[in-house]
Amino acid sequence: MDRNEAVLRELNLYPQWVRRNQIAPVVAEPHAPEELLAVRPELVEGHGAPITVDSRQASTSSARAEINNIHTDPSVATPASQVDKLDWPELKQQVRDCTACKLRAGCTQTVFGAGDEQAEWLFVGEGPGADEDARGEPFVGQAGKLLDNMLLAIKLRRGKNVYIANIVKCRPPNNRNPEADEIATCLSYLQRQIELIKPKLIIALGKTAATALLGRDATLGSLRGTLHDYRGIPLLVTYHPAYLLRSPMEKAKAWQDLCLAVNTMAG
Repeated sequence: MDRNEAVLRELNLYPQWVRRNQIAPVVAEPHAPEELLAVRPELVEGHGAPITVDSRQASTSSARAEINNIHTDPSVATPASQVDKLDWPELKQQVRDCTACKLRAGCTQTVFGAGDEQAEWLFVGEGPGADEDARGEPFVGQAGKLLDNMLLAIKLRRGKNVYIANIVKCRPPNNRNPEADEIATCLSYLQRQIELIKPKLIIALGKTAATALLGRDATLGSLRGTLHDYRGIPLLVTYHPAYLLRSPMEKAKAWQDLCLAVNTMAG
């Protein structure tokens, strides 16, 4: 079995992609640039839906209040008043020394992020898990292996034109979702990372990352398949790799999202 086939099997994409109105199966070849940069409608279910930039606010007052609380609640401590002026070494040191929220007391170390600091592709997850907390690098456990395979499927590789970060830099206890005040305290670090990287595309992995970056509450299903805007940068939403490990049948939808990301980068 060659490497391409192994990656496709890991993503549950082999050999299930079938050209419509044709009996013989057609295997998607994500490593071929001509296949990725002009994704064939017959290989991607639902292809052809219009791509729009969605800037809608939360539809309910409760959702709006929750998101506003993340950004404006004066009771939430700000980790640094001048984060937006820090360069890379200063920002890394600030995160390393941060004790602004309760998560820091329960983790081994902060997990800043890793990759090409001038990357065009930025992948943002939720927060470190046990493996990430031990090694100080994002996505290094089983979810990280799956993410690596997802990158390989679209001819990307960790550290090469790719940067990976999380919404919060410390591991939440028992891998629970980060709470609103924890996100509020930590979000300015990620925002500064984005300003320094200047990516051409942001991929939000999971609902927590998506709603924190977009500033509004919504279901993951409603956010997928649409080109959103983060401060002038295109943003797409897909499933978190940890969720895909628990729900492997959703990998086909994640593949659709990756195809949309490639088409977006192709302009």
